[in-house]
Amino acid sequence: MQETILVIGSNGQIGTELVSKLRIIYDDSHVIACDIRRPDYDIKNAAPFEFVNVLEKDVLKNIFQKYKPTQVYLLAALLSATGEQNPKLAWDLNMNGLLNVLDLSLEYKTHKVYWPSSIAVFGPHSPKNHTPQYCVMDPNTVYGISKLAGERWCEYYFQKYGLDVRSIRYPGLISWKAAPGGGTTDYAIHIYHDALKKGSYQSFLSGETELPMMYMDDAIRGTIELMDAPAEQISIRSSYNFTGMSFTPETLAAEIKNHIPDFKLSYTPYDPRQAIASSWPASIDDNYAQKDWNWKPQFDLARMTEDMLNNLKK
Repeated sequence: MQETILVIGSNGQIGTELVSKLRIIYDDSHVIACDIRRPDYDIKNAAPFEFVNVLEKDVLKNIFQKYKPTQVYLLAALLSATGEQNPKLAWDLNMNGLLNVLDLSLEYKTHKVYWPSSIAVFGPHSPKNHTPQYCVMDPNTVYGISKLAGERWCEYYFQKYGLDVRSIRYPGLISWKAAPGGGTTDYAIHIYHDALKKGSYQSFLSGETELPMMYMDDAIRGTIELMDAPAEQISIRSSYNFTGMSFTPETLAAEIKNHIPDFKLSYTPYDPRQAIASSWPASIDDNYAQKDWNWKPQFDLARMTEDMLNNLKK
């Protein structure tokens, strides 16, 4: 069967690379990029692109009617740090956007829906190390609250209506291709740019703040692997724990120094993103993803750093 895939929120950090990868796998004309703003890269010219605000259900419905998608990836969201600046907008976009897509996917008999969650669903009372799939979850950002609520809606639509919804709790994502989207882990992207441009970086997180991270190549591959897995192998319909590596600003800086020996790392006195990061896990147990769909990362810190710096130099 020929797949027809909508990617909503295609201009973001994940969407930029996901659309490109899906268009390698599938025919270009069957991967429709959708976003609220014009893309600043070449996907609009390469294949179908639609302007859409995920909160405008009538416009969204027209797109479902036009393309009859077999798969939908909903990536539109306000992230952690940005969401704290406008919490009600973040809730509206992250929650009602999801409900609009779930409802239309049922109406138009979409086969599979992908929606990303985040490590932001965990909170101060969640286990910090090797955070398990099932544990206390008390997020203290509107982003985390909306993602936790969204997980429950995804499982509800699967259990009540049989909608094949799949999800991953992303850690911090690192990419050289697209700009970061206003998240708490964005320092791990900015540091590479500043290392090459300035030879120094001022971190908004403290040196010992350890967080789960992943290179975007692994994140895109893992996402598509999850969507390709047979439905009977998917045991979790809320969202899978998912991870690649964990490190601190200090350990990342030490790795960069292997390539740029004179690199200097300093710290801001205080940044509100520190409180968010301090409430999140230091490392994640993603045993269910390994067991259910054979997830395994390919990039560690050393390989990622070499690839980031080589590509940014170009």
